[in-house]
Amino acid sequence: MARLFITGGHGMVGRNLRAHPGIAAWQVLAPARSELDLCDDRAVRDYLARHRPDAVVHAAGLVGGIQANLAQPVRFLAENARIGLTLIEACREAGVPVLINLGSICVYPRDLGRGLSEDHILTGRLEPSNEGYALAKIMAMRLVEYARREDPALLWRTLIPCNLYGPHDKFDPARSHLIPAIIHKLHRAKLAGADTVEIWGDGQARREFMFAPDLAGAILRAAADPASLPPLMNIGPGHDHSIDEYYRIAAEVIGWRGRFIHDPAKPVGMRQKLLDISRQREWGWAPTTGLRDGLAATYAHYREVAA
Repeated sequence: MARLFITGGHGMVGRNLRAHPGIAAWQVLAPARSELDLCDDRAVRDYLARHRPDAVVHAAGLVGGIQANLAQPVRFLAENARIGLTLIEACREAGVPVLINLGSICVYPRDLGRGLSEDHILTGRLEPSNEGYALAKIMAMRLVEYARREDPALLWRTLIPCNLYGPHDKFDPARSHLIPAIIHKLHRAKLAGADTVEIWGDGQARREFMFAPDLAGAILRAAADPASLPPLMNIGPGHDHSIDEYYRIAAEVIGWRGRFIHDPAKPVGMRQKLLDISRQREWGWAPTTGLRDGLAATYAHYREVAA
């Protein structure tokens, strides 16, 4: 069997990859951080030389919501930049033929909002609340592009997913993204019998989210046939919802029936982030899990492990 090395194999994307039925086609290498420090250049090079993977999915990184990014910008830039540089350079030295690098919707300029096409990257200012993370992701994306430019035989690709949610997400309010934060907040409100829940901002900012197991399927398809997709490709459902809508639907799934109040003084980031998925459509792929079903599955996981 071909060997697939998954960085970040114990994070949300990595765990959903390893749980996907399509993973059965691969012999999986997914060391935990305690087994392999991706910031340790020598350790990563030795690991690749020892195991000789046929393909690498780079899903590792330090991730967090607005609160975490604002509180620790140095760490989000420095650690993610080190991971990307170390891993990609080591893959190049080892001659890894297939690399699927995961970018982030954060790489897009803050003022565009919608119709974010791959050609828009580096055409404007980034969103300040997660600029460090975005810069690290842009660096990794460019390294992949440059390596392929120097060696056209490399089947190295970058996927830029929209925001993600799903099983194995982080539900700690200090580190979580929007949807897991909503689930945690509404569940606690239900248990406490709270009549109100606060929403940061006016609730009208819009976000595009995809169920992580759907992304896992796309990644495995890309790893199996990287020549079929373009070098750089957005990936997502192609539609978004307002923050208020995410709260409302999650409240229905969770069974909380209180009232929402807004705090317009709190930061919300960009008003809209919606990908142009034209290249994805040409590739012939689309996510299949609707928001309500995805929220229900994520809430069920939350109740098992975090509630």
